[in-house]
Amino acid sequence: MDLKQYVTIVPDFPKPGIMFKDITTLMDKGEVYKYATDQIVEYAREKKIDIVVGPEARGFIIGCPVAYALGVGFAPVRKEGKLPREVVRVEYGLEYGKDVLTMHKDAIKPGQRVLITDDLLATGGTIRATIQLVEQLGGVVAGIAFLIELTELEGRKKLEGYDILTLMQF
Repeated sequence: MDLKQYVTIVPDFPKPGIMFKDITTLMDKGEVYKYATDQIVEYAREKKIDIVVGPEARGFIIGCPVAYALGVGFAPVRKEGKLPREVVRVEYGLEYGKDVLTMHKDAIKPGQRVLITDDLLATGGTIRATIQLVEQLGGVVAGIAFLIELTELEGRKKLEGYDILTLMQF
């Protein structure tokens, strides 16, 4: 199935010059969303995943149905102040400034095989920070899965050494 035909390109969103890749037009077609999810599930089964991790919010949209299909748990990665219990944190650079991501300190057990999911691989900064959180807790990043990769931003370079699945490249 050609998933690209279900992604809507929105010019000048959220600012001029950006060609936003809208996945809601893929998700609102049940059979297409299921197909995309099933591709990631198949990849995850080969990796013998123990738990799925995804950064908010679109990482939840991809990761939760994958975790459900695999019969494993899902651990959210959120911005600072959004998780109610003890967390580990990592600060990472943005184009103009810094941000912080957190994960519950007990979300990952040492040695667990982790699949990280998100909708889009752009510059790789968010996923690099997510990898750091997983590894701080002793998890093993067995794979990383995205619906879309924006190849011109070269985010894959920040993820060298990790196994990556992308369903579409733009």
